[in-house]
Amino acid sequence: MALNQSVLSVNELTVSFRQYTRGLRQIELTVITGLSAEIQPGKILAVIGSSGSGKSLLAHAILGILPSNARVTGTMAYDGEELTAERQVKLRGREIAFIPQSVNYLDPLMKVGAQVRASIKDNKKEVQRDIFARYHLDSQVENLYPFQLSGGMARRVLVSGAMVSDARLIIADEPTPGLHPEIVEEALTHLRQLADEGRAVMLITHDVGAVLNVADYIAVFYAGTTVETAPVKDFAGKGEALRHPYSKALWKALPQNDFIPVSGFQPSPGDLPLGCLFSPRCPMASRECFESRPLERELRGGKVRCYHAT
Repeated sequence: MALNQSVLSVNELTVSFRQYTRGLRQIELTVITGLSAEIQPGKILAVIGSSGSGKSLLAHAILGILPSNARVTGTMAYDGEELTAERQVKLRGREIAFIPQSVNYLDPLMKVGAQVRASIKDNKKEVQRDIFARYHLDSQVENLYPFQLSGGMARRVLVSGAMVSDARLIIADEPTPGLHPEIVEEALTHLRQLADEGRAVMLITHDVGAVLNVADYIAVFYAGTTVETAPVKDFAGKGEALRHPYSKALWKALPQNDFIPVSGFQPSPGDLPLGCLFSPRCPMASRECFESRPLERELRGGKVRCYHAT
């Protein structure tokens, strides 16, 4: 891999689903539109946005685990080469590790210790027991089946499996909900350590406050696309360094900031505006914002989709 080359590059990704309405009329529902993102080795890209913004679907598209009625356009590259369906199968679970949002990803017929050991190359039992101890899982847990675990224990097992792999890219989809704050801090610190060792990490979350101390960049999702990608240092103060109106509004909505809610609602995939996806809620919207969608452009060390960003 060339110096500074992205481990993962996603360019103008669009994901839609074929569905049937009443009368068996087929429609295509677009849920991700022209989305772009990249992650370099040694970096953590935090992906934030409200529910339904496309965060988890991006992870599933990268891994190649979308349902059969999905249609994907745009390009994805891993290590500088196109990420084809064949490569996704080959890399998934090996070069690309996944911490899923749902604990249902655990194999119900396999003891959880054995599931974690499947990700380890050498000293399997020793490494598995060390990682379980790090995440406060008692020694007897390795001999349990998933149905015997609490929700928090199952989530810690999922985190453990990804952390001990030799994957160069780790995609963590909301890995910490329901965990004790001490475990949350441990998991995030561990991801930071792996990035410092040269791994690339995509950390998907709805909680921007939780990732400020570990992320290098933050990508803000809205209605199925990236509206801004900025260095983590820009998420500070009153958000003056941020570029997109939605990013600024999201920042000001946090309880530790102004606690001002963002007015309006995120559009549903079946009712997207013709122009900028945020235009119906944006106080800066002009005529061109309603007529066409802005392209992503570089601005002040970040990237933004907005005609008025300066």
